[in-house]
Formats: sequence, C-alpha cells, structure tokens
Amino acid sequence: MKSMIRRLVEEALYIKQLTPSIENEINYELTRLGHISDSDFEALELLMSEMDAGRIQLVPSP
Repeated sequence: MKSMIRRLVEEALYIKQLTPSIENEINYELTRLGHISDSDFEALELLMSEMDAGRIQLVPSP
C-alpha cells in the first residue's frame, strides 16, 4: 500500500502541477507522521527534481 505522500507526489506528477492543496496535504502528512520514510523521501526528491527541471509548475496560492 502506497503512503499518502507518495500518492500526492504521483498526483502532482500526473497533473504536472504542485497545487497549494497538494502542498498543504504533503506538509500535513509530514507533520502528522513526524518522520519520513526512505520511499517518501525519494518521491519528494523526484518531485523537487521535476520542478527544478521545469516539468512541474508551482501553482501560487490564490
């Protein structure tokens, strides 16, 4: 079973956007868990890499 963080990262990769909602949910999960697993860390690294490469757009808060 995939973690919520991995599912959120997959959603951002699929829609090619990091929305405020996805970002808030990721932050909530990190706070709730109090730690990050290796697989979640790798997923977040991939998301950041894709953003750095310009393939994922950061959507500003309204």
